This record gives sequence, structure tokens and C-alpha cells, in this order.
Amino acid sequence: MTDTCMSVIWICVVRRTYTVCCHTKPRRTMSEVNTDKGLPATYLKDFHVEESVRKMKYNGLGSTDMVVSKLSYGAAALGSVFRDTDDAEGLKVVEYVVKHGVNYIDVAPWYGHGKAEKVLGRALQTIPRSSYFISTKVGRYLPEIDQMFDFRAERTIRSVDESLTRLGLESVDLVQAHDIEFADNIDIIINETLPALQKVKESGKARYIGITGYPTKLLKDVLDRSTIKVDTVLSYCRACMHDNSLLDYLPFFEKSGTGVINASPVSMGLLTDRGPPDWHPAPDNIKRSCAEASGYCREIGVDLSRLALSYSLELPLPTTLFSSASLKNAKKNLDSVFVPLTEMECNAKEDIMKRYMRPLDNRNWEVVEVEKYRALLRGENATATKLG
Repeated sequence: MTDTCMSVIWICVVRRTYTVCCHTKPRRTMSEVNTDKGLPATYLKDFHVEESVRKMKYNGLGSTDMVVSKLSYGAAALGSVFRDTDDAEGLKVVEYVVKHGVNYIDVAPWYGHGKAEKVLGRALQTIPRSSYFISTKVGRYLPEIDQMFDFRAERTIRSVDESLTRLGLESVDLVQAHDIEFADNIDIIINETLPALQKVKESGKARYIGITGYPTKLLKDVLDRSTIKVDTVLSYCRACMHDNSLLDYLPFFEKSGTGVINASPVSMGLLTDRGPPDWHPAPDNIKRSCAEASGYCREIGVDLSRLALSYSLELPLPTTLFSSASLKNAKKNLDSVFVPLTEMECNAKEDIMKRYMRPLDNRNWEVVEVEKYRALLRGENATATKLG
């Protein structure tokens, strides 16, 4: 990494007065122990590409014993949620990223309404179980608006069994309550979902419990109220070029020993040449700024998505998820770890931040999707039956 890039990172961290620094040494746990110095415990000599594993960075995830790759794999794309995909290629993607150092995989029954878990389960049949950590989710299921969310205890426990069947596994490392802001109220998460997940944990079907959602304050509020230990939080589009507000909560999560998982560094397509899908909930000013940044990148011949992923990877977070069912794109994402930005790319990234991203001042779409969901439940939009 060039001095220009490092200076930009340091300035950003100091300006916002975060107590967590890019150079903070990760918490060491037994999972870091390996007979070969510099390799994670998930490394297997006859399976991994050692050169790639040595290039990957690994961080402790909160107070868990998981030491996870800085870049991790979100299996949503295997469910054809972004575009039609080739399942055979998806299998190759999973094998490729794990062999090249990615050791944390995230999935959910919502992604393709079971398809992502099924395809991932097929991929995992040829991958040693000790080479990866895996998480799934509960609470979000079907596209029909009245069947989309169910956070009740009975459904939560049943969901885990369904996921394990699709994945072909006896247990997962982490199980998370999915998009908790859509629950009827937060009490059901506190009083039903999390206690049910604790039973799942006690049964040996999961080792840790997490929560996910877009509103970062809500994640903190649940941690404050829960009598069940919540080991991880996951949020998306909140540690990317146009909104890095997740970092404001890092001191709290660090103090509580909660692992932080960042998702969607390209902000669900906003920070790509192709642009966001029609359903993207961002307001027009965010879409406009990101589109202008994309145009600027095309003019000077740089890849906006590479800059966006680089930006997120340089933040002081344990891991960032990317999702792709394309082998070409998966390799490109790994290059963001293995191949440093050129001086030209570093300069372009800083120009984009100055011109298009920082003026947005972390604007977001925090209530947009929840309000649409509530309206659809009330039958206020008879022509719409699905969310997103």
C-alpha cells in the first residue's frame, strides 16, 4: 500500500476520533494457533493455496474463538438474488475463495428462499469442515409480504434445523437473527428470538449468537437490553464510501466484546459501474452522487467497485463480506486484498471521497424499507406484494 493510501486512512480515523485504530493488534485466541507461523488455524496444507493464505489478513471476531479473514464470503449471490446465476460456477467460486484464504462464510434462508443454502451445501461437500467458519440466519424467509418475517421462538428453532439440512451440516459456528428492524417490536427479539437461539446453542447446533440489521443504533439497543449474550452484530452499507457511520459504534462493540461484521462494501450496487438495481432504497441524492463517482471512474479508467472494497477493507473492522457467483468477480475481489492500489487509484479514491462522498455526511435510508413493509402489511399498496 502506498504512503498516500495510508495517510488517507489515518486522517479519516483521527478526524472522527475513533478509539479503535487500523493498527490495533487483534485479540489472540486459541483459534490463531498453527504449527506454521503466519497461518491461521483453519489452514490445511493439502487443501489451501499457501501463498494466498499468507497474503490474507485475519482478525479476532469479538470475544469468540473465531479468527476470521479480513475479506469474507457472503453466499447471497448463490441464491440468484442479484441476477440469474450458474450453480456449477457458484460451486467453483466457493471452493476458490476458501482455498485462497477466505475462512468465513455467511448465508441465510432468505437468500433465494433456500436456494443459496442448498447450493452452498453442495459446495461444502468437497471442502474440509475445519477450513472455514460458517453462519446462517433466522427470521426472514419468503418473498410474500405476510410470510416474510417470523421471529417467534418455535419458528426460530425450526428454521435452524431447516438450514442445517440444506447445508448438509450438523452445526454452524454462528446463527443470527436477520434484519431485526422488521420485527413487530423489539420485545419479540429480546423475549423470543434470542432465548430460542440460546436453546439452539445449548443443543450444540450453533456455537455463537448474532443479530443483523441496517440501523446500527438498534443493534446497540438490543445488546443493552438482552439477557442472552449476543456475540456478533452484522450491518450492511454502513461502512462504505458514502456512509461509514458503523465506525461510530465500534468503541461500544469493542468494550462489550462483540464481533462486528461488515457487509456490502459496494452498497448493494451503488458503488459499481453498473449501478444499483431498480429496487434500491437509497434516496436520489445518494444515488446521484454515486452515479457521478462512477462516471468519474470511467473517465479516468479505474474500477469504482475495487476502490469501494479497498476503502472498506482499510477500515478497522474484523471482516467485510462480499458476494458473487462469478469466478471472475470473485478473483477480482480477492485481488483487492492481494494487490495494493496503485498511486493513481489511491488518488482517485481520495478525489471521490472529497467530491462525492463526504458531502453526503453519512446520509442513509434507515426508515425507507421498514415503512414500505409496514404499508404493504396494511394493504396500502395493492399492486405491490413483495419488498425489495
